[in-house]
Amino acid sequence: MSKIEELRKVIDEIDDQILDLLNRRSNLVIEIGRIKKEQKAELHVPNREKEIVDRLSAKNKGPFPNESLIAVLREVFSASLSLEQPIKIAYLGPRSTFTHQACIQRFGYSPQYVPVNSIKEVFAEVERGLAEYGVVPVENSIEGAVSYTLDMFMESNLKIAAEIMLEISENLMNKTGRMDDVKKVYSHPQPIAQCRGWLESNLKGVPVQEVSSTARAAEMAAEDTSAAAIASRLAADVYGLRIIKERIEDNINNFTRFLVISRTSPARTGHDKTSILFSVKDKAGALYEMLQPFADSGISLTKIESRPSRKKAWEYHFFVDMEGHFEDENVKTAIEELRKHCLFLKVLGAYPAAGMEEK
Repeated sequence: MSKIEELRKVIDEIDDQILDLLNRRSNLVIEIGRIKKEQKAELHVPNREKEIVDRLSAKNKGPFPNESLIAVLREVFSASLSLEQPIKIAYLGPRSTFTHQACIQRFGYSPQYVPVNSIKEVFAEVERGLAEYGVVPVENSIEGAVSYTLDMFMESNLKIAAEIMLEISENLMNKTGRMDDVKKVYSHPQPIAQCRGWLESNLKGVPVQEVSSTARAAEMAAEDTSAAAIASRLAADVYGLRIIKERIEDNINNFTRFLVISRTSPARTGHDKTSILFSVKDKAGALYEMLQPFADSGISLTKIESRPSRKKAWEYHFFVDMEGHFEDENVKTAIEELRKHCLFLKVLGAYPAAGMEEK
């Protein structure tokens, strides 16, 4: 037996052990799920997942990289959750868009994903109990806030259960994988704008046509060998396309933040964010009064966004994200102090802050 065959035999034995351990773990998960149902406890516990990721990442001595370890653990968590109880996740569709990609990054491949046509429908699916979670975009590092998502929180009582930070990477793809075959390019208006410089340098004179989504662009490219699409790597996998060129966006520092919405907020993890929505009285010094409680409590604000109230001219609602959990004493104190100066205030949720493993 050659040395390679000997080593492969050892690998086979290790793979058998991994399979056995995964099934032993799954039996324990099923038992935990049974107990949770009896106690009517929350099935999905993100802080437990974070504890496992943090512990094993710190313990890992390599050479297996932590980034790959986290990806493996995410699929283990996903499959385990489906064993406890199959879950549905609504998202802004169609399939293979960046929102779909964000869902898979956070929840893995095991849940049942339900694409819907609008952000409003995502909220509706969760509010009606037709899906346990919803995933919606809330801001992009280049384009700014997704106003419609913020507006939905004014009307909805759903909570933010998690955030997802997804690096946006635009790819040129077609059936053949050859640039010479590209006679026209399809994509959504936003990716086209983000890739304008690359297109002018590399496909000058090739017509670029706007379509309803990157998924539709990929679908059209799959039907026409003379067409290419600008879309996600997931779209290439879904529609059987070959990537001609990766990362053709003009600005490589492009991230989109997504929110996971639910009927409840998760427990404190020790590395959390809290999001609130409020409206203040229109008077001199209102902005100072709004920020002062957070400064006094030593709380870092990570986002402030204003939106018109739509009820009264020049009256605004403010969305604020802050470091910490609303059960933390300093956060609780700051929010209650702010409430004194507000026309209304709503806590949208406290949830684990996205770390590097989410990116």
